[in-house]
Amino acid sequence: MKVRISKGEEVEEQPLSPMARVFQSPEVDYCAVTIMGFKTKFCLDVLLDALKHNVSKHPRFSTKLSEDGAKWIETQVNVEDHVTVPNIDPEEIGEDGQSFVDDYISRLTTIPLDRSRPLWDMHILNVKTSDAEAVGVIRSHHSLGDGMSLISLMLACTHKTSDPDNTAIPSLKRRQTVPHGLIKQSWFLRFIFNVGSTTRLIWNTVVDMLLLLATILFLEDTKTPLKGGADVRRNPTRFYRRTISLDDIKLIKNSMNMTINDVLLGVTQAALSRYLNRLYGKKNEEEGVLTSNQNHLPSKLRFRAGCTVNLRSDIGFKPLADMMTKDSKCRWGNYFSFIILPFSIGLQTDPLVYLKISKSTMARKKHSYLAALVYFIIKLILKVFGAKAAAAIFNRPVVNLTTCVSNVIGPMEEISFRGHPIAYIAPSNYGQSQALLVHYMSYAGKMIISMAVDPTVIPDPHKICDDMEESLKDMKAALSERGLL
Repeated sequence: MKVRISKGEEVEEQPLSPMARVFQSPEVDYCAVTIMGFKTKFCLDVLLDALKHNVSKHPRFSTKLSEDGAKWIETQVNVEDHVTVPNIDPEEIGEDGQSFVDDYISRLTTIPLDRSRPLWDMHILNVKTSDAEAVGVIRSHHSLGDGMSLISLMLACTHKTSDPDNTAIPSLKRRQTVPHGLIKQSWFLRFIFNVGSTTRLIWNTVVDMLLLLATILFLEDTKTPLKGGADVRRNPTRFYRRTISLDDIKLIKNSMNMTINDVLLGVTQAALSRYLNRLYGKKNEEEGVLTSNQNHLPSKLRFRAGCTVNLRSDIGFKPLADMMTKDSKCRWGNYFSFIILPFSIGLQTDPLVYLKISKSTMARKKHSYLAALVYFIIKLILKVFGAKAAAAIFNRPVVNLTTCVSNVIGPMEEISFRGHPIAYIAPSNYGQSQALLVHYMSYAGKMIISMAVDPTVIPDPHKICDDMEESLKDMKAALSERGLL
């Protein structure tokens, strides 16, 4: 829709999508952060030139919010207003460039985006760290788009380092839901399978909806050293990163006949079990409770995670121009929902048990329409009762869950931005009511773990990363001992 704002001048207005309206509510004021390490010092002129030529091609990055927060309004973008390159005193950096970068990004989480212009900005830190010569930080309000949209935008602005003429768009397909062997069977066996599968699907969906309703109303996770609360979103957030081997993850995936998401979930459960057991053991020592038992975890511990789900019918990455078309099956925007995953927090003598549990849990959760129903219900509540009610329904489970996990597939080869090779990409989020977020992203043969934490709740997140590395090694060693690798 075009609106005349002065004589001879018209601007384009577009309504916000349902999820974008939710993210504009004060209770769900989320901001996406993408941290990138570059292998060379970054040239500001190159960045400004690229933005001037490309930002107008991406509607969400060249529109601002209307005063009532219900529409996007096309506006003239001055890219210099959105880019910050601080003048850094070398003495201020000290010996550890990474600590300076971490402190800088943490301070950004306390500074809101300027709502009088498009809701994004970029910060370039020409500070040497252990694995990069410079660091770039992109902030964008979550109402602009979800992880799939933002990664697609990044891919559109970069190219393969080895082949500058080509972009690096990874392929991705949904796994086959019907067993391959069953396809070749008689129609009667396929009919029996379909009836049983449909019955389980309906039952799983009903159970999941009841559990979600209970979580919204009263069902809260056990209070642990990792559990945040409603006030967490007002605190500064710190981001930590660790790189592990994607080849090791694929080895385990193939040996256990599971998905990469199954492996990552198993590793996460194992690592958090170690971390919490260590903290509870230390607490017992301080209280004078001595025991020879190595398991210090409380019994019947309820620990759950929200897991984001891409709702697009085509889950693969597409060129940005295709995502912008109205009838695209992989549209730009916030087309995602979430499911609730129960975590098995406990010490296991066999590390492969974590993998078996995660595989079973994910298979069960995939066979349910919860994610699609949650998206539909939020749209319905938004239409009938307004954005405030929809945001409350979205945020209540987040407050009652302990953490959130997500995984995004990234470029399989190294990419560069205008001649600046990228060493790593670490996407994350802040503004949520959880003290711990865990994001995974594959990039150039590596898996990057990115954690967002409230340091007042979790002062030592690097130990969780250590536990993840150790858990992955233990799983690989267990498979090797049994001759499965």
